[in-house]
Amino acid sequence: MGLKEKAVGVGGCASGGLSILGGANVCHSMCMSIATLLSTIGITISGMPLMFLQKVAIPFWIAAVIILLAMLAFHQRMQFSKKAMLANIGLIIAGTPFRALSAFQMYFWIVGGALVVGSIAWALCGQKAKHNIYKSTASARKRGNGR
Repeated sequence: MGLKEKAVGVGGCASGGLSILGGANVCHSMCMSIATLLSTIGITISGMPLMFLQKVAIPFWIAAVIILLAMLAFHQRMQFSKKAMLANIGLIIAGTPFRALSAFQMYFWIVGGALVVGSIAWALCGQKAKHNIYKSTASARKRGNGR
């Protein structure tokens, strides 16, 4: 993979990671995507077609927390990815929908975003370590030191 492809990949990851900084932006992006898709087939809409999701944000968030707790409870038996679970915890923290806690929303975004970025970095470091192990065993085999 060339430098240009890596730069595009890093830029895409950074863009996606930074999108978590605005919960309203995520909703707006989803609405605009749906409006764009519908307009390609000739259907035009105005207003906010996904505004109904605001009414069910708290039940969805509570369901996400319950599912996460179930995953944590069964982690030993089912061997879920720790990296994915850390990312899910970060997303749940960043997406806290309660108005009573809106004064702390920026802190939730920072902590949740840091957990997501940390889990992505952890996953990327793991991939790099696997790649380095493969390279070292391949070079050892070329030298005749391998199996």
